[in-house]
Amino acid sequence: MRLKEPRTLSKRSILFFSLIMLAKSYFAWYYLFEDGPTWTTWLKEIPFVLLIFCLIEWFATKRKIAIYMFVNLLITVLFFSLIVYHNHFGIIATSQVIGQAKQVGAVKKSIFSVLHPQYMLIFLDIIIISLVMFSRKKAVAWKKAMSRRSNRKAVAALFCISLIICMMNIFPNQASMNETIQAEQMGILNYEAYALLAEHKEEQIELSQITQSAIDQKKGIQAQSNPALFGAAKGKNLIIIQMESFQNFLINLSIDGQEITPNMNKLAAGNFYFPRFYQQVGQGNTSDAEFIVNTSFYVPPDGPATDIYATKELPSLPKLLQANGYDTATFHTNEVDFWNRGDLYKALGFDRYYDKAFFGEDDTVFYGASDEILYKKTSAELARMDLSSQPFYSHVISMSSHNPFTIPENKYKMTLPERFEGTLVGNYIRAQNYADYALGQFIDELKQNGVWDNSLIMLYGDHRGLPIFSLKEEDKVLLEEILNHEYTERDLINIPLIIASPGITASSVKEQLGGQVDILPTVSNLLGVSLAGHIHFGQDLLNQSSYNLLPQRYYLPTGSFVNNEELFLSGSGFEDGQHYTLSGDGTGPLQATEDEFNRALELLHLSDSYVTQLPDREVKDEEN
Repeated sequence: MRLKEPRTLSKRSILFFSLIMLAKSYFAWYYLFEDGPTWTTWLKEIPFVLLIFCLIEWFATKRKIAIYMFVNLLITVLFFSLIVYHNHFGIIATSQVIGQAKQVGAVKKSIFSVLHPQYMLIFLDIIIISLVMFSRKKAVAWKKAMSRRSNRKAVAALFCISLIICMMNIFPNQASMNETIQAEQMGILNYEAYALLAEHKEEQIELSQITQSAIDQKKGIQAQSNPALFGAAKGKNLIIIQMESFQNFLINLSIDGQEITPNMNKLAAGNFYFPRFYQQVGQGNTSDAEFIVNTSFYVPPDGPATDIYATKELPSLPKLLQANGYDTATFHTNEVDFWNRGDLYKALGFDRYYDKAFFGEDDTVFYGASDEILYKKTSAELARMDLSSQPFYSHVISMSSHNPFTIPENKYKMTLPERFEGTLVGNYIRAQNYADYALGQFIDELKQNGVWDNSLIMLYGDHRGLPIFSLKEEDKVLLEEILNHEYTERDLINIPLIIASPGITASSVKEQLGGQVDILPTVSNLLGVSLAGHIHFGQDLLNQSSYNLLPQRYYLPTGSFVNNEELFLSGSGFEDGQHYTLSGDGTGPLQATEDEFNRALELLHLSDSYVTQLPDREVKDEEN
């Protein structure tokens, strides 16, 4: 009996799979772009697909269906990965993010937290076609029909037309500053190809032109000849504590009468507290915060600082303090290889690091020992270091309040209101309450062993905790209840800074604008360490306090910045950017200027040029 041939549509493999790709393109656009798919979506995505499919039609003589299915799977996996990544970071990922694949195993809980079941629908066609292929009669007939040779002249013409349309989508939109807008203007597949193949390197600025006066001029500040509090903490130990995912709205937050972070609140109330302080991290997240704080440089444009800059001889806070007689160490409960920290610490010049090998794997929370273990073992080590005649600098990295914030029940230190149970916001609140509890134990131990009184202590958040794109409607409602306004990017990147030192700091809310890049010069002033000849992009917050300009990257589109009055998010350029005032309900007269937009970009370029031209460090085979 002769098998009935499939319908005409299924006989044309290029048309059949193009329609599948069109549906998947619309699916991806729905999740990746605020306005979703439009009538132009097919014109931006299908020409790129046709380029590949025309090559299959031209060259594939056998196993054509298998090749189509393989390409279908590759593009599907790409769309799926972009959707998941965007849901967590709010960013259209590119091939540069592939370098992070080695971190996936360590952060799988964070990934699963943003992996919604509906995303799996993008694989539906692959499942159905695979099931059809199991039916031998249908499969043989379908393969035979789909394997018909196409008209080679028609395929060549279609390839040329598709290539022209792809070029028309890409070239007019190369100058767009906002990466998400650029992807929408080009089309997702065109954007990914452009990011992979295009030459993006800017011409480097000559080192002779990268001077501190040139940087200060771009920042709109002036060097201080007689700075206040210079050397006020001279000879004291320096302890810098990096708080995982700690956002500023947590300070003084109470929910139904429960104080969420009582220990941070006490520190903020009795010392120098900077509520207008902002993250500046990039693709490296926590490790980028470590880099910025210890160098006062901006993060690289195309990857984590640990990968891009760890090969350099980095001028750094550890090296500055070592030259002034300090012992230096950094403490982190995860493995030092995570985010290539081992190389970063060598580039920064720390005398030694303490990682999982020191803290052990008992009482683990997420990726290493709990904050309680971190602080207990660190406080004992700091007490030992304090016995030496030389002061020390220790950088302490907390981690228990890491996304997805689902800490073990034995770490619960508060009763979460019923409306917060089972929500991302609720989990975040409870995790930060535990982190604060562990911090309180650390402070008590430092006071008991005498280290506190002899130290300058700084605490800051490393990066945002609650990504806007990961929030469900119930999370948005809860955040609006907490903040009394809609949760936006200005809340997302707002982290606290607290400076505490007995006899030096007193109860004072510092309203000047600051960012992570400003910590090094502020510390240097308090410790009486000169920055003469040391290029830095931050400013001393205790003296240069009337104006600040904070360029942003990665989490916000390139060209975004924070000035004294507002957060500016770039569009294709300046004119179509978005403005968010830093106070009130987020509305008000526009304050950001095009001059600030240009200066922010120039500052990033200066930093990129300077660090890139630093000498490579000599790599030695040595154990820590």
